[in-house]
Amino acid sequence: MQPNLASTQTIIVNDLSNQQFIECYARPGRIGLSGGFTLVDKAICRAERHLHDKKHWGSWSHAFLFQGVRQDGHHWLIESDLQIHHKHIQLGVQENRISKYFNENLYANLAVLDFGLSEDQVSVLLREALELVANRAKYSLRELLGTLIALKHPELRGRNNVLAQERSVYCSALVQHLFLKTGMDLAPGVDGKNTTPEDIARTTLPHVRYILERQPSPNKLHELRTRIRRRVRARIRIIKRKRAISRQSG
Repeated sequence: MQPNLASTQTIIVNDLSNQQFIECYARPGRIGLSGGFTLVDKAICRAERHLHDKKHWGSWSHAFLFQGVRQDGHHWLIESDLQIHHKHIQLGVQENRISKYFNENLYANLAVLDFGLSEDQVSVLLREALELVANRAKYSLRELLGTLIALKHPELRGRNNVLAQERSVYCSALVQHLFLKTGMDLAPGVDGKNTTPEDIARTTLPHVRYILERQPSPNKLHELRTRIRRRVRARIRIIKRKRAISRQSG
């Protein structure tokens, strides 16, 4: 079954906070994408460079499904993630409030994908997702490693994940699994458990893509310029040192 949209459209959104952006565009059945600053986020984005002809890092390290507003008045989402709280660890498919992604220091990049789904399609997505929540499907670091291996060896992308496990799924593999239940393949030719957030962001299925882009703050720009100047100065010192050693040896 195909989405109701006829083409793909990208809408860039500026001057909104994470909270404003998500509250504006989150709807049941839409996909959320994020990119962050943790070591895992950076490792995933770096590995996704193999998907780009010029080896640019990917922008997206996590994917999730918006569930809708519940009786508590909050919008919830379903995702497969690893969260560590005080004396408590959440590892696997879980439900969380969208407020988790309001923190702009943790989640720098955000996008929402709208495939124009029917109510029946949304029902299928949420039913299948809640089934995985109830059955406590695990977040698979092992399968994530298998996907990273496949990114380095493209011939493996269409095959079963080399480190596949039962009752386990990581974030973007979960989203792909759920959409396949509606007859929609977000990443044709890629095994479900080798699907990355970048694959989902690049899907050719017709949809509207809302992307939050913020201008760097003056403080961040200053920090960036300072880091660049320091690197340039350090490089100049190295070059001068090498030249001095070369003159001495000559």
